[in-house]
Amino acid sequence: MTGFLYRHRVSFADTNVVGNVYFTRYLDWQGRCRELFLAEHAPDVARDVANGRLLLVTVACAMEYFEECYVFDDLVIEMTPRETAGNRIGMRFDYRRDEADVARGTQTVACMKRNGEGVSPVPVPRSLVDAARSFEP
Repeated sequence: MTGFLYRHRVSFADTNVVGNVYFTRYLDWQGRCRELFLAEHAPDVARDVANGRLLLVTVACAMEYFEECYVFDDLVIEMTPRETAGNRIGMRFDYRRDEADVARGTQTVACMKRNGEGVSPVPVPRSLVDAARSFEP
């Protein structure tokens, strides 16, 4: 493994009435993993997001599901940074249970700032680029 790891134990809140994990929860976990990565490896970026000086706007995301997950499953979500271009950075998320792949996702975020008329693109902050490079495969 070369990416940033987030460990998650599935709770009842993550499941639906059928008993398996509701499909959108995987996207929630991508966001949590991304936030923890920022807090640990690019805290200045996390602060800028928290105080509204920087927006990380999700412009694309996708999921593939290989196996069902259920309450109390222990998952490891590995986030691997991908391409950085202009104001965008891509990420891949591998979801594993007991070393078996259960899902895979991708996400692209755009770095933006608020202006008088809405939002405008800004370059990916240098500290985020450096943090992402430290986790490249």
